[in-house]
Amino acid sequence: MITFTISLILLILGYFLYGKFVESVFGPNDKRKTPGIRKFDGVDYLVLPAWKVFMIQFLNIAGTGPIFGAIMGMWFGPVAYLWIVLGCIFAGATHDYLSGMISMRKGGISLPDIVGQYIGKNARKVMLVFAVVLLMLVGAVFVLSPATLLAGMLPVGEGDTPLVFWIIIIFLYYIVATLMPVDKIIGRIYPIFAISLIFMAVALLVMLYVKMPALPEIWDGLHDMGKERLGITNAEPILPALFITIACGAISGFHATQSPLMARCMKNEHLGRPVFYGSMITEGLVALVWATVSSWFFFYGGWRDLCPDAFLAQSDKTLTQFFTAPKVVMEVCQGWLGVAGGILAVLGVVAAPITSGDTALRSCRLIIADAFNMDQKPIAKRLMICIPIFVVTFMLLFWQLGNPDSFNTIWKYFGWANQTLSVFTLWSITVYLALKKKFYTITLLPAMFMTFICTTFIVSSRVALGLDFSIGYLVGIIVTLLFTIAFFHWHHGKFYLDYKYNHKNSNN
Repeated sequence: MITFTISLILLILGYFLYGKFVESVFGPNDKRKTPGIRKFDGVDYLVLPAWKVFMIQFLNIAGTGPIFGAIMGMWFGPVAYLWIVLGCIFAGATHDYLSGMISMRKGGISLPDIVGQYIGKNARKVMLVFAVVLLMLVGAVFVLSPATLLAGMLPVGEGDTPLVFWIIIIFLYYIVATLMPVDKIIGRIYPIFAISLIFMAVALLVMLYVKMPALPEIWDGLHDMGKERLGITNAEPILPALFITIACGAISGFHATQSPLMARCMKNEHLGRPVFYGSMITEGLVALVWATVSSWFFFYGGWRDLCPDAFLAQSDKTLTQFFTAPKVVMEVCQGWLGVAGGILAVLGVVAAPITSGDTALRSCRLIIADAFNMDQKPIAKRLMICIPIFVVTFMLLFWQLGNPDSFNTIWKYFGWANQTLSVFTLWSITVYLALKKKFYTITLLPAMFMTFICTTFIVSSRVALGLDFSIGYLVGIIVTLLFTIAFFHWHHGKFYLDYKYNHKNSNN
């Protein structure tokens, strides 16, 4: 419990200390009118109460990411604590805050436009396609998992009928939520689900201190504990697999597609730190709790206490294959929190992914609308964009149904694409800060690290090129150096030209 407690304290201090520092680097100005005031349209641009904006932002970026990702990431052992704490404070929350504030400062522009302004038009085109594909993947991924759970709990019919029924119900909700003004559905129900997700994490946090279970500590070693104790075979090395598995809860490029949604609904710029930085720290706290609970469940026999009738002795499956992340959530919540825990678990593994899926498709609509300068106030223009999005997402859904392993495949590619999105965002923010003559190191270092992680993964992962990891590490270092050299080459040239211009004008 010592490592867990220290991690908990560090995350909270991170908000008050480093978050304040990051805010001072950007320099919010409440005299500036926000996009919700300047560009009010009653659909996407409008001002919501600050507490609602926080709750919506938190649920938009969270979903099941900080739960499922943390559970699977903790299979690597206590090294996951380091990534959740350091990644959240110095990378994820900084990434979310600055991307949201730049969007707000620039009139609520979407992520591809941020990338285009600070990296270039070609990068904007790549990011536009990249973001749209990623968001449709999110929409598809976050329909099947809750629909499967609902079909098991509330069957309607026989065979595959319950699953198809719930897929259609969830997808119909997606259509309505994507098209409706943000305050009509999202603004009303999201705060309820967000409170439930936070309450579940707080309840488990209390239970951890009540039960004081045996937990792995950081001094037990930073080796792959899952491979050692759980018998996970063919596991990819911690570097880079851990940093792809735990995205939400540390850093996630998907968040930068969501921040502009709330940048369009805020009253003033000083709300940025509690909304953007604060919601990411909150997500980190949720991830920390679930990482800790799952480490007890897997490494110290928690599954025996909660599931005494499990037939693992007759199964050739490993613990991680038998107890999937959703099953861990259900067993822990029901075992520790009773009936209330079961209800919270349903909200966590059913409602949370649904709410991430609908805002993903909403963000997809807005990104395309921004790219083609299409006014989204008329419902007809919203439909022009949404119909193709819904068709493609629906096709991805039923492709998953026809391919048993397709969900895992899509999730792995989603994980890499998600982190690669953060690379584009971090480099764009770094250029922005450099242009403003601000302390750009706060995003330069995370940009370099995530460039290395994503490059190594795509070169060496079994779901990608599959080359030897020694080659992947070398390629990752080379690509990171090339990006860094390109940045400093641009930076030196830019300020050399500025110096010449300013020197010439001063002489005149």
